[in-house]
Amino acid sequence: MKRTTYCGLITEQYLHQEVTLAGWVNKRRDHGGLIFVDLRDRAGIMQIVFNPDFDKQAHATAHELRSEFVILVKGKVIRRDDKLINKNIATGEFELQVTSLTILNKSKALPFALDEDLADEDTRLKYRYLDLRRPEMQKKLQLRNDILFTTREFFHKDGFIDVETPILTKNTMEGAREFIVPSRVHEHNFYSLPQSPQMYKQLLMAAGFDKYMQIARCFRDEDLRADRQPEFTQLDLEMSFIEEDDIIGVIDNYIKTLLKKVSNIDVQIPFKRISYDYAFSNFGSDKPDLRFDLKIQDFSSLFINTELKFLKTVVANGGKVGGLHVSGKVYSRSELLAWVDAAVKFGAKGLLWIRFNEDCKHESPVSNFLPDNFFEQVKEICPTLQAGDTIFLIAGEYEDAWTLLGRLRLELAQDLKIIPEHELNFSWVVDFPMFEYNKDDKRWYSKHHPFTSPQAGWENLEQKDIKARAYDIVLNGVELGGGSIRIHDSVIQKKIFNMIGMTDEVAQNYFDFLLESQELGYPPLGGIAIGIDRFVMLLTGSKSIREVIAFPKNQRGYDPMMKAPSEVEEQKLELYRLKYLPKKNK
Repeated sequence: MKRTTYCGLITEQYLHQEVTLAGWVNKRRDHGGLIFVDLRDRAGIMQIVFNPDFDKQAHATAHELRSEFVILVKGKVIRRDDKLINKNIATGEFELQVTSLTILNKSKALPFALDEDLADEDTRLKYRYLDLRRPEMQKKLQLRNDILFTTREFFHKDGFIDVETPILTKNTMEGAREFIVPSRVHEHNFYSLPQSPQMYKQLLMAAGFDKYMQIARCFRDEDLRADRQPEFTQLDLEMSFIEEDDIIGVIDNYIKTLLKKVSNIDVQIPFKRISYDYAFSNFGSDKPDLRFDLKIQDFSSLFINTELKFLKTVVANGGKVGGLHVSGKVYSRSELLAWVDAAVKFGAKGLLWIRFNEDCKHESPVSNFLPDNFFEQVKEICPTLQAGDTIFLIAGEYEDAWTLLGRLRLELAQDLKIIPEHELNFSWVVDFPMFEYNKDDKRWYSKHHPFTSPQAGWENLEQKDIKARAYDIVLNGVELGGGSIRIHDSVIQKKIFNMIGMTDEVAQNYFDFLLESQELGYPPLGGIAIGIDRFVMLLTGSKSIREVIAFPKNQRGYDPMMKAPSEVEEQKLELYRLKYLPKKNK
């Protein structure tokens, strides 16, 4: 049964030679005396020909062949006539004259056609092993393989040590919601699956491994979306005796090397750096898509003394009025009303539009409350304003209003088709706030995580003004990864814990190992994690990371193929001293 080579790798070197191929019947065409089959494996397609003059038995058996039968064939490679060359496949210049055919396995009719992209996602996931037979899916996983191989090669050459860290670990009180695993041996105790190897990689630095890397499996029990799964893969790095520039420089070089090697793409480094404040004020996001301009403008000054009471009240109470200036598109009234509806659907209380006609006169639901020279006033903020342009306004507390404007910015850009789809735009966002305040909980949380080091001078600042030594790398509006310089002093670490409402007792309970290690020769350190799934998703132009993971969960965190998660028999639960509670009413 030994194959000579793969179907997609037949070249001139095999001409007039006898070879053995194996794979799946992609298509079968019966021309009476001759039967043509496109034989497929993961390397590509090879046309094979059954002719009674070559072998009567093989020709007779070939009548049984149907799509997705698994077969083994032997025969001679010949060159096709010039008029019959198929330029759409790599082996289109050749075909195989079959002299022996073995049907290894038959196939029923498939639940969906592999050459059509019509099946709904749950059907594709239920039969994922069929979905993965499709060449486009195999290409994505091949690229993922190449990325992982090149990643390990790059960091091995740069002196990093690949260390595996535990999957069963300790649950903590900070960060995303964790998956917990009951222990049979230790009654009423639980492991957690790691959100990331954060604690372990810091402890590896304490152990003297000054350059650590890992292709790490991570787990988070979070609500899902297109770029999020309950289990995912990240490139995890940590280094000792370094500053921010060292980490950023390593990643710049890694991405440049990776893209050149796996996709023959050249990118210019160093990548652009922008501050968090600049990113949020101009784009309404800490992961801005910089492939197009369309910046958010602050129009608050125009409504300090306005007759529009709702806008005047917002500004008087410390809020802001932000807007987007759209040029080159003349909206109809129905289109403008549709944008109002769209803004409300993604969370805005309302969207105010003001359109300027060919005479530069304003047209809006609030036109009666706007001054005659409003065009000139707007032009002071938007110097490129001209007749036919429109501004869209959202008012409210700064962070809320700008976040909504950031969402609107992306929606408008997609509608205007101003996003260059094939461009790869990398940037670093730096100078993040150290903390963020949750109005519902009435407490401060770490913007990144509580092990992030504050910038110099933090002791003399109010909590809201402290900046972190943190950095995120962004690709086309998607956070590709993030990291920080860590705290390496136990006194500072305890103070940061206290600032997010963690008492010394609670800190000691959850992080005693960390605090003690920081008193036993703990070096300055920093690191970063890059989302492998997201990176492959962006490089392949996929709409979801589910497209680049071999066996993902669906949008509800469910595996239709394995039917997981599933119930566990009560007898098994008793081994863990657990029992079911009544199900909650949905």
